[in-house]
Amino acid sequence: MRKIAVFVLLLFVIGTASGCVYRAPLSQGNLLKQEDLDQVVVGMTRNQVRFLLGTPMIDDPFHSARWDYVYYLTIGHDDATFKRWVSIYFENDLVSRIVDGQELNPDL
Repeated sequence: MRKIAVFVLLLFVIGTASGCVYRAPLSQGNLLKQEDLDQVVVGMTRNQVRFLLGTPMIDDPFHSARWDYVYYLTIGHDDATFKRWVSIYFENDLVSRIVDGQELNPDL
């Protein structure tokens, strides 16, 4: 009987401890400061944009005239607490359009 009680207690301890696993904050992508993004204007070159914002997160070979900067932050077991997606479009290697505030997948 005592062995059964110890076994049940051990199972209880293992079961409760498994739910307390620490998950470090997860940061993915390019964190863009709004002040840096505000400096990007139509007519800038690719090198100027790269200097201000860094290398884009997604380098899509099928859309070479578009750079996508994606960022999300997940803390612990919660859903992403901060998400951002900015696309910069180029024509003749000059910025032609900046799209900010696009919706990311809510399941992130």
